[in-house]
Amino acid sequence: MKLIKLLFVCVLLSSCNAPKAVYDYDDTVSFNNYKTYQLFPDFQSGLSQLDETRLIASLKNGMESKGFSTSEEPGVFVNAYSREFMDQNRSSIGIGVGGGGRGGGVGVSGGIPIENNSIILEVTIDFIDVAEDSLIWQAIVETKFNPNASPEERRAMFDEIVQKALEGYPPKK
Repeated sequence: MKLIKLLFVCVLLSSCNAPKAVYDYDDTVSFNNYKTYQLFPDFQSGLSQLDETRLIASLKNGMESKGFSTSEEPGVFVNAYSREFMDQNRSSIGIGVGGGGRGGGVGVSGGIPIENNSIILEVTIDFIDVAEDSLIWQAIVETKFNPNASPEERRAMFDEIVQKALEGYPPKK
């Protein structure tokens, strides 16, 4: 019974698909000065045209929620690019049987994989100061990616990626 509970908890914990983000920024920049943006002129996300359109819509909504507006003379360019890779699953549960006595011993063990390898989508979002032509803020977000997801699921995934990215903006110094 304890083994079944342990299996259930491990499967439950490993099935979480919440995006994970890391942030970096130029600590000499005053981020309060930025209120306008435009997509980077050579915006190429590396996604399919449909997914790129979804990402751009999510970015537009996310930037508006942060108080930004688009402008022909923006303070920052927003760029995003992506890559996919396979997550090498190392999650397993070990089961062992052993015995022995008086200086001798025998042991048998094995591992049961908890989940299969997953496709991970990594999206990097950069804020570039237009006047200085320099990177001032960056978020890298990773999430599990289902290539068979419906358009609605993909839209929700990009909304979640952008929301997770923008949680770190403006940075707390």
